[in-house]
Amino acid sequence: MNQPIDTLNRRFGLTGALHFVQGRAGLPEAEIQTPLASARVALHGAQLLAWQPAGAQPVIWVSQAAVFEPGQPVRGGVPVCWPWFGAREGLPMHGFVRTRPWQVRAASTDAAGQVVLRLGLQDDADTRALWDHAFDVELVLTIGTTLSMSLISRNTGDQPITLTDALHTYFCVADIQQTVVQGLDGCDYLDKVQNFAQARQAGAVDFTGETDRIYVDTTADCVIEDRATQRNIRVSKSGSSSTVVWNPWRDKVFTDMAAGEYQQMLCVETCNAGPDQVTLAPGQSHALSARFAVD
Repeated sequence: MNQPIDTLNRRFGLTGALHFVQGRAGLPEAEIQTPLASARVALHGAQLLAWQPAGAQPVIWVSQAAVFEPGQPVRGGVPVCWPWFGAREGLPMHGFVRTRPWQVRAASTDAAGQVVLRLGLQDDADTRALWDHAFDVELVLTIGTTLSMSLISRNTGDQPITLTDALHTYFCVADIQQTVVQGLDGCDYLDKVQNFAQARQAGAVDFTGETDRIYVDTTADCVIEDRATQRNIRVSKSGSSSTVVWNPWRDKVFTDMAAGEYQQMLCVETCNAGPDQVTLAPGQSHALSARFAVD
């Protein structure tokens, strides 16, 4: 259930840094504005919708045709994929937490002037109908000239649980055909375009058609070289052994993505996906973390 805007602002608002507003379709959003950066976070799905360091161009991409409705995923930003990544027959794509309202748990500014926002979600009857486990999941966002996101999974039940997850980040680029991703040279990957055929990356990842790959056994930083604007975006991570790189190209049509928009977006996703899974014993927790910086 969504928390009322006035209650959110009274309990968690930060004067001159963070306030809550009624967003599109009446869904509550946190607006962050500091000397370091601006950002926007939807409580629907705990989804970061915007981040822009001071003096820089926007880093996070959202489709002009994105749907903002209760229970629907939003095309763009940083969807939280949990407790599974990808498709499962008869179940929601990428899990169920990206289409549910999250609760604000805390908001503060740290010594560096960054805003720290904590959002959480626990199991209930609706989640148990889809995935019959007790859990607590929390997203911690630290928003400044860099952006850090930590997705913390906790097993609050009495049986082990196994999950996959991702911070499914959509980045802005000026021209996908003038964009490459460094950091995956020599890595094996599963090519979803070729029915999950295994291949090995040689050099930088470039884009000449639909690209949908799970890079496995990699903990390395990735650098998105946006050569049209001479901007680099560094993606660092921990608690993750796989990275997904995705661009749908021109032939893949989505109702919530405008024609031609594939040219200005690229997903580089911090994941535990494919063969990379997380098993938690009762009482255990795991943190999947990503950090973004504009070089």
